[in-house]
Amino acid sequence: MSESEDKKIDRRKFLARGAKAALSIAAASIIAKTLYDKTGPSGEPETGLVSLPDFSVPAKDGQVISVVKGSDRIQTVDKAIDSLGGIERFVKPGDVVVIKPNVAFTTAPGLGATTNPNLVAEVVRLCYTRGQAKTVYVTDNPINDAESCFALSGVGKAAAQAGAKVILPKDRFFKKTTLKGGKLIKNWPILYEPLAKANKIIGIAPVKNHSRAGASMTMKNWYGLLGGRRNVFHQDINLTITELAMLVRPTLVILDGTEVMMTNGPTGGSFSDLRRKDTMIASCDQVAADAFGCTLLDMKIDDLAYLSMAEKAGVGKTDYQSLKPANL
Repeated sequence: MSESEDKKIDRRKFLARGAKAALSIAAASIIAKTLYDKTGPSGEPETGLVSLPDFSVPAKDGQVISVVKGSDRIQTVDKAIDSLGGIERFVKPGDVVVIKPNVAFTTAPGLGATTNPNLVAEVVRLCYTRGQAKTVYVTDNPINDAESCFALSGVGKAAAQAGAKVILPKDRFFKKTTLKGGKLIKNWPILYEPLAKANKIIGIAPVKNHSRAGASMTMKNWYGLLGGRRNVFHQDINLTITELAMLVRPTLVILDGTEVMMTNGPTGGSFSDLRRKDTMIASCDQVAADAFGCTLLDMKIDDLAYLSMAEKAGVGKTDYQSLKPANL
């Protein structure tokens, strides 16, 4: 057989293999789509899923959102919560409370990338002394090493000294959930163990610029409850934040705008990224809290797509003015 004939045969084999490969890829795509319709992003059947209860408290006119000005976080958070009816409205004797701060990074508290530890400690104290909570848990699933994040941020020590039980994430603490009507949160692991113990949940987050989302505030804070390879959710960050806000219906959210990370968020890393705004927000409506919070970043509500998306989903209201914010 001549060399030219060998080449023709090799070319026919190559084309035949290519055709088979194309068919295999097409078949795999069809199978993947079929599986995705019946499973979550993990590709596993939706069995043994958990769901979160509604942790919210009954609404009260004129006591939905409170905005307090001042440089002392302890004083401003106390006043903000009191303006909504006091911690006693949210935490009752015998309650088990989960406090979810933002402890995502191994950074010192002064850089504003994580929730201020003194603020966490004060809310823990309020839950125990005035709310008469049975137990207060503080937990998060950080991006960096959890033990290091809780240590360097100061949140772990401050929470423990205030009497809270700090729960660091472990594999067995995660259970899969599917958001009813959701497009992204399907058959996905969440940090369920602490939430399963509680009947109240309080989110505490700093106001930060965010490179993908535009801003990281109370709704984005729930991202820390996701397990698995959660970076896939950044592909549609606005829908992700919306679905997280639909998934977690909190008792109360606290948004710390004392020092705001205006640039290079969400990690920052320099004091030059921060600007003093001396503002504390407490709210039963996480959409309203974030709608006001975006103004501290010199943004408009329309600048953050997830705000209107969450409002359309029935999570809360972007028109915080109509809620007659206390102290504003």
